[in-house]
Amino acid sequence: MKKAKLLIAATFSMLAISAVQAQEDSREALSSFSYFEAQGGVQMTSTNAPMDKLITPTAALSFGHYFTPVVGARLHVNAWQAKSGFKATEQYYKWKYVTPSLDLMLNLSNIFSKKSSHALNVILLGGIGLNYAWDNDELKALNMPADAIPLAWKDNRLSHNLRAGLRLETNQAKPVGLSLEINANSLDDRFNSKTNDADDWMFTAMLGLNFRFSHRYKKPAPTYTQVVQEIVEDQKAEVAPAPVVVEEEKVPEKKAVLKQENVKLHKVVFYNIRVSENETPSAIMEQVANFMKENKKAKITIVGYADKGTGNSRVNMTYSQKRAEQFKQDLVSRYGVDGNSISVDYKGDSVQPFEDNDKNRCVIIDGEAIKEYTVYE
Repeated sequence: MKKAKLLIAATFSMLAISAVQAQEDSREALSSFSYFEAQGGVQMTSTNAPMDKLITPTAALSFGHYFTPVVGARLHVNAWQAKSGFKATEQYYKWKYVTPSLDLMLNLSNIFSKKSSHALNVILLGGIGLNYAWDNDELKALNMPADAIPLAWKDNRLSHNLRAGLRLETNQAKPVGLSLEINANSLDDRFNSKTNDADDWMFTAMLGLNFRFSHRYKKPAPTYTQVVQEIVEDQKAEVAPAPVVVEEEKVPEKKAVLKQENVKLHKVVFYNIRVSENETPSAIMEQVANFMKENKKAKITIVGYADKGTGNSRVNMTYSQKRAEQFKQDLVSRYGVDGNSISVDYKGDSVQPFEDNDKNRCVIIDGEAIKEYTVYE
């Protein structure tokens, strides 16, 4: 226990010395900020019982402020539930407590690093405060002799609290951060209602979520090079000639005029005997698709044909229908054009658009559109 007290005393000494040194440390861009934090974790009050039997939940709220990049302080309230017991009888009991403390914080990362921010900050802390414990009815219900637990029935369970701890905290320049904190708290012998003529010790480990605000940043002192550059710039400004004003010639504004032009499309795709599928990719099909995309109001007609020299009129009518409908389907699926702007027709071998018999195995695509464009007059 004496070693632990020496550790707390040494912590307070380091915090006091570093606080004086930090006032002269101007290396950091972030000079000060405030924060609010909520924490939750576990605590253990040491006694003559197995440690794993003594772990209970704990929670804390705090408000803090960093006066410099190195030194800060906070008002910290830790509370919830503690547990103790007797190893010989394997009897355990719980009670409630609250511990308000005023803590001084020392950012070790900012002492030993010249960076303006750190992904992870290592913070040493120490504090003093009070502790109040109550609701130890479970201890009274153990039916132990009063002389074995003389403090169980005492009403005054207010005690001092001395704290030392270590924090790991994410980048303090960010508005929201996470922390991991481990503390050792030295309390009066009354805390756990048992007497052993020595201070009671409570150890806590907590994860925290903190919200930072009111960040202030320190502008670094100008370097020698910056000062010389500013002097040179001032001298240049003194001798700089007056600017020559040149009147710009006014150019008459042009008026935008919307023009329209009728545009047409005519394409033919030829097929082999008994074929209605289209090659992939098809240059003609791509040209038709581009025509429709460039002219949003375009109307397309696809007419299928079959040659009279082969098959019969019924078969040829079927082939001409398949060719026209398949061409439309491929045009829509491959190029994503609007199928509502495409009409389909088929003639079989009743109409022969070409003198060459083999050329009549085809589809003929005709399109019309009104192309709009703007000119400036």
